[in-house]
Amino acid sequence: MSTITETGHAKNVGNFEKLIANVTILGAPYNPSRSSLKLPELNALLVAAKTAIQTVNASEAVFKSAVSARKVAFAQFGKLITRVNNALKASGTNARVNESAGSLVRKLQGRRATPKMTEEEKQAAAETGNTVTEISSSQMSFDNRIDNFDKLIMLLTSIAAYAPNEEDLTIAALTNLHNDLKAKNTAVIAAQIPLASARIARNNVLYKENTGMVDISIAVKTYIKSVFGARSPQYNMISSLRFTMHK
Repeated sequence: MSTITETGHAKNVGNFEKLIANVTILGAPYNPSRSSLKLPELNALLVAAKTAIQTVNASEAVFKSAVSARKVAFAQFGKLITRVNNALKASGTNARVNESAGSLVRKLQGRRATPKMTEEEKQAAAETGNTVTEISSSQMSFDNRIDNFDKLIMLLTSIAAYAPNEEDLTIAALTNLHNDLKAKNTAVIAAQIPLASARIARNNVLYKENTGMVDISIAVKTYIKSVFGARSPQYNMISSLRFTMHK
């Protein structure tokens, strides 16, 4: 089965509505023995399909809004961390403290403590019998960045010399920012759950084997073909309606 976009789901439902309109025109000669192919059941399925699509759209809007809010909140995060690091260094702390902070800063900004080896350097090392295994230092997931930011704030809190005059660099401001980033990340995680549930429900209504809208649509077309013939005007009205399965 091929994949299908969100637009494709709506197209399937639109074609199903057209199919029902044509079935309605057929009148009494459309009389399938299978109850799920009868007109009242088709109309009920159409309502369920439209509702399922609308629920996904609403859940997706909430999710996208949460993702956008998180993205905006993190937009200047890297630059702020650089300023925090420079403010710490300017406060007269010793090298050990600066290195502890620098380690967290590198994680927050996705940088390595040492440059990554080039392919030429790896090959040269291999030729001398040294196997090189480099472990990724990136901890740039939102969860990791929030956790490492919390660790940085705790470190700064323990350093009496860190007392910047810039309001947005103070411990209080950084703590407020951490709480805001954490809340926005939690909102994204929370919004994923109803969206996933809505998509599962939609897929059941539209694509479940035998009872889903697509299989029912194909069965309706087959029934019309059997009653009126493959070359009949009745079948010709609905033969071009396509229904795409979802992978």
